[in-house]
Amino acid sequence: MIYLDNSATSNPKPARVREAVMSALGSSANPGRSGHALSMRAAEEIYKARTVAAGFFHAPKEENVIFTLNCTSALNIVMKGILKSGDHVVISDMEHNAVVRPLQKLAEKGITFSQAKVYPGNHDQTVGSFRSAVNAHTRMIICTHASNVWGVRLPVERLAALAHEYGLLIAVDAAQSAGIIPIDLTDSKIDFLCTAGHKGLYGPMGTGILIVCSENIPDSLTEGGTGTNSADLHQPADLPERLESGTPNYYGICGLRAGMEFIMQRRMETIAAHEYTLISALYRELKKNKHIRFYLPEPNPAYSAPILSFNIDGKDSEETAALLSRSGIAVRAGLHCAPLAHQAMGTLETGAVRISPSYFTSMAEIRTAAALINRISV
Repeated sequence: MIYLDNSATSNPKPARVREAVMSALGSSANPGRSGHALSMRAAEEIYKARTVAAGFFHAPKEENVIFTLNCTSALNIVMKGILKSGDHVVISDMEHNAVVRPLQKLAEKGITFSQAKVYPGNHDQTVGSFRSAVNAHTRMIICTHASNVWGVRLPVERLAALAHEYGLLIAVDAAQSAGIIPIDLTDSKIDFLCTAGHKGLYGPMGTGILIVCSENIPDSLTEGGTGTNSADLHQPADLPERLESGTPNYYGICGLRAGMEFIMQRRMETIAAHEYTLISALYRELKKNKHIRFYLPEPNPAYSAPILSFNIDGKDSEETAALLSRSGIAVRAGLHCAPLAHQAMGTLETGAVRISPSYFTSMAEIRTAAALINRISV
């Protein structure tokens, strides 16, 4: 199988990630819940993972790193823990349902939101679009760093500056960018970074990260045991305990730490350059085919993540994906849980075929995929 669905979850995982998970499985106990050596060791391992994540994203404090189930849960914590009745939110027209569905639910509580149009390849127009969407009731900007469908990159650093100019908060969905596009929380002034652990960070599924870089700390969505101050029936006010209740995904967190360490060892810029090279080669080869439709120019690192989506004339995207799967190539088709992004590009009815490589994808695999796509397009 040639695996080209890394935007859904990276596969394979680095050897050190698998080893970290197996090591944790082999000598584990509930972290912070007991005084014996195994429990204390598990707590230390989670603290090390928190420290690695803080360093990876240049976060000000390791205790502000919150481990979550996934990026979706991190986004829900921010939205449902911060927003109140009467608040207004500005999002982009490229957002995943992880942003849109919680806001739709929060509309029942009097929270409203508007879409700002993203202009691929023109950051000035995109920032202007967000500025125009801000009103007197706006409380927060929530936006993706890179579209999970089109790879379109948003200028989140400039949007953070815009948010703070108006006294607003900003939350960034980095599910498709973390591990590929550098994120410096100290310089960017992003208030809430939400990301998946299982994609570009090469960690196991069932892992995510929320980093809080604001004095506005979300209210807890889940209360329960934290292993601290057990006599107090109120949820702890301090991070990370405030937002981490119950037994954590210790095995996954150990694997996630190993994934971030893998990226630091291989160097993010090296990984990104490899993926952009593969995507550009695929684009240039398929662009020769008059039956293949692209919706954006060749991916440019300044304006895009290394993701490529397309359609074949006369074929539904899911039909194309099924044909590729039968020949041993794994891609993603349909709406990718992001109908707004498809609506923006006019593909809401057809969906699109998405190809997303990883550090482990070879040029030979890309050439094989290109040849097969060309073959089934006629």
